[in-house]
Amino acid sequence: MILYPAIDLKDGNAVRLLRGDMEKSTTFNEDPAAQAMEFVNAGCEWLHLVDLNGAFAGEPVNAAPVEAILKATKTPAQLGGGIRDVATIEGWLTKGLARVILGTVAVENPALVREAAAAFPGQVAVGIDARHGMVATKGWAEETDVNATDLARSFEDAGVAAIIYTDINRDGAMQGPNVEATDALARAVSIPVIASGGVSSLADLEALKACGTIAGAISGRALYDGAIDLKEALAALRG
Repeated sequence: MILYPAIDLKDGNAVRLLRGDMEKSTTFNEDPAAQAMEFVNAGCEWLHLVDLNGAFAGEPVNAAPVEAILKATKTPAQLGGGIRDVATIEGWLTKGLARVILGTVAVENPALVREAAAAFPGQVAVGIDARHGMVATKGWAEETDVNATDLARSFEDAGVAAIIYTDINRDGAMQGPNVEATDALARAVSIPVIASGGVSSLADLEALKACGTIAGAISGRALYDGAIDLKEALAALRG
């Protein structure tokens, strides 16, 4: 199971939100590229980047810090937030991003996800963010009547590289991930599922790994707060 350290970008800084609330943000590093290098030097295999402003704006907002991260390290990075057309997807992949994450458009324009996954094999993931099993879009600001599992199943034949499943109520709350729901989703589809939201201890990571179904886990606040030692966690997951 791969551990993805998270760098959430707001107004150019590396921050963490509480349950997706932009008004409840904590700035952890004003130099996101330096933060990325801290994670890389600890041995991470991937980086998980989110343009929080972009998720609300519907277009890239924190492009400069993302580009600085891509220039600073060759470690593969995936990015979500404000990516809603093929031109933006192609632009990011050209700049060295390993994988784009499509969230809102997966609900509003699923044909675009299929088009992108076909055009850029292995480089398109679907972000499914849910409250109580129902998908939320546009930076989690809008609730939908779309069931998370149904949405994931609809992309079974599309060739997407992964599904990033976030339980919004757990995100940034340091209360543990929704292991049961993530495991159920991973069992419902053949697409690799990456867990996100609430991963706050080594025990949480080990619980996700023990399912045997989950391909990866994203952690942010716990790494910044020191609740998870990245080197220790990486060693445990590789063992």
